[in-house]
Amino acid sequence: MREPSTSGGWVRAVGFGWLAGHVAIMPMFPLSSVLFPYMPLRLRVFEERYLIMLAELLKNEDAQFGVVLIERGWEVGGGEQCFDLGTIAEITQLGAQEGFVGLVAQGGRRFDVTQWLKDAPHPRAEISEIADLEWDIGLCQLREETEQLVRRTLAVASEFAGNVWPADIELSPDQAAAAWQLAAIAPINALDQVRLLRAGSFEELLGRVSELTQEVVF
Repeated sequence: MREPSTSGGWVRAVGFGWLAGHVAIMPMFPLSSVLFPYMPLRLRVFEERYLIMLAELLKNEDAQFGVVLIERGWEVGGGEQCFDLGTIAEITQLGAQEGFVGLVAQGGRRFDVTQWLKDAPHPRAEISEIADLEWDIGLCQLREETEQLVRRTLAVASEFAGNVWPADIELSPDQAAAAWQLAAIAPINALDQVRLLRAGSFEELLGRVSELTQEVVF
């Protein structure tokens, strides 16, 4: 159901004004991939439960939903079990096409799921937002070194696999956004990506991205 983006640019940055720890009930969209802050998300929505969800969002003029990684199960059909950590997605484009609705969104703030609620008919959860990480200018060299490592690894990975990000993809000029984007494009598995999403600082995030990238085997 997810349509990967392999373009050279990024959807515009979206600001999220809620305070960390804010608790809300959020419609949820479980996926087989991890959404990071500042990353684009493209979906083809055709399941009735998610079409109902989108209709409710439009009716309430609320363009946000939660994205979590599926731990057991599938994107289609329901009954999936999901991780309790995710990212808020804000819809930036929406359009009906034959047989489905095309959606473009961007990752915003992270959240913890405090309680899963009864489907209505789409998944819903009570969430608590996680504080944004604060960028430290002293991490610029680490970020640059991590970027070089990730780009070199992507260049090699492209010779063995087709579903990887281009090694020359453009990153945001904003250092914090670029750090999250490096975590997203590094050729690592979804379970490791969930661990990255939990990072408590940009130093921890970049350090783990470097370690995991160095461990990649083709």
